[in-house]
Amino acid sequence: MQNDNLLISKIQNKDEAALSELYDSYSPALYGVIIRMCKDEQEAQNLLQDTFLTIWEKSLQYNPEKGKFYTWAYRIAKNKTLNFLRKSKNLIQTEDLSVYTNKEDNINIDPEYLQLSGCLKQLEKHHQRALELVYFNGLTHREAHKEMDVPLGTFKSYIKQALKKLQLSYNKSMLWLLFFIEMIE
Repeated sequence: MQNDNLLISKIQNKDEAALSELYDSYSPALYGVIIRMCKDEQEAQNLLQDTFLTIWEKSLQYNPEKGKFYTWAYRIAKNKTLNFLRKSKNLIQTEDLSVYTNKEDNINIDPEYLQLSGCLKQLEKHHQRALELVYFNGLTHREAHKEMDVPLGTFKSYIKQALKKLQLSYNKSMLWLLFFIEMIE
């Protein structure tokens, strides 16, 4: 902390070596914040450089009595990144996002999808919910049994029973799905 305060006072006196030392100390942490927000390496590097340029230019505004240097630098990095993200995103809709381009177009829905969807709706509610949690929401069996508030063994039996009922009512083979379940367990 004392070393940081010494470096900052040197930066306030425009000592470039102190800025370099401060950069070496804080750039990995600040870069991590920036890259998580913008998800673009090149832009993250540019924003990091811009952050340290702002730190250099506004170093006299830093007050160690109000908080740690990292917190101050973090806020600069975060604000720079948010400003970049706001500028780069189209906030005004420029394309037509209407559902129907031509109302006379026929909508082709796969008959197999309709059949499977109908079979799913015929299942008991707890079987539907179990399949929904695992296959549509992407939860593991351990996460899903907690969501349904039932024991893990009971939940696994719900899945197996539901798949067996689907296999009976759906004329396509569901063996791949059963195999997949066995692989998960």
